[in-house]
Amino acid sequence: MKPLSPMDQMFLWAERRQQPMHVGGLMLFSFPENAGPAHITRLAEQLREYKVPQAPFSNRLVNKWGRYYWNYDKQFDLEHHFRHEALPKPGRIRELLAWVSAEHSNLMDRERPLWECHLIEGVRGKRFALYSKVHHSMIDGVSAMRMLSHALSEDETQRNMPPFWAMPPHESKRVRKALGVGRYLQSFVRAGKQASTFPVVMKEIGHSLIEVNRKKHRQHSDYVSVFQAPKSILNQSITGSRRFAAQSYSMERLRTISKAFDATLNDIVLAICGSALRDYLISQNALPNEPLIALVPVSIRHDDSIGGNQVAGILANLGTHIADPANRLMTIKASVEQAKERYSKMSSEEILNYTAMKMLPALLHMSTGAMPKWQAFNVVISNVPGPKKPLYWNGAQLQGTYPISIPVNQIALNITTASYIDQMEFGLTGCRRTLPSMQRLLDYLENGIRELEVAAGIV
Repeated sequence: MKPLSPMDQMFLWAERRQQPMHVGGLMLFSFPENAGPAHITRLAEQLREYKVPQAPFSNRLVNKWGRYYWNYDKQFDLEHHFRHEALPKPGRIRELLAWVSAEHSNLMDRERPLWECHLIEGVRGKRFALYSKVHHSMIDGVSAMRMLSHALSEDETQRNMPPFWAMPPHESKRVRKALGVGRYLQSFVRAGKQASTFPVVMKEIGHSLIEVNRKKHRQHSDYVSVFQAPKSILNQSITGSRRFAAQSYSMERLRTISKAFDATLNDIVLAICGSALRDYLISQNALPNEPLIALVPVSIRHDDSIGGNQVAGILANLGTHIADPANRLMTIKASVEQAKERYSKMSSEEILNYTAMKMLPALLHMSTGAMPKWQAFNVVISNVPGPKKPLYWNGAQLQGTYPISIPVNQIALNITTASYIDQMEFGLTGCRRTLPSMQRLLDYLENGIRELEVAAGIV
């Protein structure tokens, strides 16, 4: 049995009926050339032949003395995990997103390995889709992208490709060497590293409190603390019902903007989201006077392993109180650079523990409802780098891959982006009841791109 890390266990402890803690992905494919009407049926039959999953998809949860472990599932039943579905007519993207929204609302059975895969036919335009969901305790966003890359191919002629659950584990030489010296020894080494971070973490927490005091006196306006996020309509109790909206935008447009402002691509994504949220809240007559704060997950995974979570987080000022798009971007850029500067002085273990300590009150609030007046951040915005070349699955070309994430109590919206070739795919996952007309955010994202282009003199 393999124990879950504290961060991985956190996603299990936080799960409620109104707060499913799985992430997902929607992949849209075009039919291979000369494929007939029975192509998807034959593909489903082929996939059902892979009845023996590989780790981590072969593992189910075991709870011993209040702690969770992964253990091999000796009664694995593929029929529960893989399903062949048909999209209701007329098979537009609208129907596909509605179907995914409903399916993403459902909890998974903890008595079985925590993943599902749905092969969906009937998408208009001779296309089909693959919707997968995996519990966040099993995998993070970077792992998911690596899993995608390993399961697909750059060779459009390749056939008889196994599904992701049957792919042999792809681990770096460093990971394999670590496994060779024994898992128990590795656990002791990890525990020692965790303990050694305590002095540095407490020192940085002290610095954070000093920065909060400076900010109150306007001596350090770029620093973003866990005490400054305003209350907004994004920050209410949520239900288990989800709405998923997705759209692709040209990567070239975003890169041109980033060069014009000497900003990173991630800065531009945050600026576009800040603009869209500002417009959305204005449309709801609910824009706070203070700027929204985004939690931005940052991967600190240094190998090519898959499984578990190796993610820290920074707080970014989205500048939603600023009308001018260029000034808003500069505010975002400064707050992100300040957070990166702090992390540059720490090891990976120190960053993880510092993030956990800083976010502990917020996590307690989301999990238990304690400290209801404390809002550490308003929205989660992730940017996951994806494949740069066209990918194929048994001859079917991947047209787009859209990330689906987790709204949590008091954080009703999650925005996750994933790059693919020359596209930036935006996936917006929200509470259906809490956020009225959430799909309008797609139009506001386009407006956010256009106003930055205008400000940069590009158009």
